[in-house]
This record gives sequence, C-alpha cells and structure tokens, in this order.
Amino acid sequence: QVQLMESGGGSVQAGGSLRLSCAASGYIYSSICMGWFRQYPGKEREGVAAIDTGAGSTYVATSVKGRFTISQDNAKNTIYLQMDSLKPEDTAIYYCAAKNDDRCTSRSSRYYYWGQGTQVTVSS
Repeated sequence: QVQLMESGGGSVQAGGSLRLSCAASGYIYSSICMGWFRQYPGKEREGVAAIDTGAGSTYVATSVKGRFTISQDNAKNTIYLQMDSLKPEDTAIYYCAAKNDDRCTSRSSRYYYWGQGTQVTVSS
C-alpha cells in the first residue's frame, strides 16, 4: 500500500510560481511512475507531468511544457512540480498519483494510488 500526500497549493497571480510536493510512504518499489494530474470542475483528470523514479525520465504535457518541471528527491520519496509563468487556465485541483510499475502514461486510469488533491488558483 502506498500513501501520497500533496502540499504546496495556493493562490497566486498570473505570471507567478508555485511548487507542489508529493511525499510517498508505505511500500514503494525502487522504480515506479509517479505523476501529476489536474482536474477542472466537471472535467476528467488530465495528465500534467510524470516521472520514472528509477530512470529519472520525465514527461510533460504540451500545454505546460516550458513552464512546468517535474523532479524528484529519491532520498525523501518525494516528487515535485515546479510551476512557473502560471496562467489563469492553470487553475484546478492538482493530484499526485503513482503506478505499480515504471511505465509512465498520461492515462489517469492506469494510476493506482492517488493523493487527496491540492487547489491551485491563478488570478489575472
């Protein structure tokens, strides 16, 4: 069983930055895929970024490429999402998720473990 705890959400003006953290605890394989998703009201969750915690390979959605960066601290079993140049359309609930293997995908249905979500609000 894996538990995920997000932190770092909040409110910021357009052009600002936020960093989200996701700490994993429980039984964690040495190499899994962990990702960030976001959800707008009434919409399905969409993949934002993912990282293979073993190889360190990262994947970032086209919509946020160049503005968002995913990274990890293996010693802390924590991944991060650095969000720069934030736009009002980035306003959403952001979720951390983890798979049971290292095959990263943007499909939310393939992720088994989820955090509780953290609100990010960007004002214009």
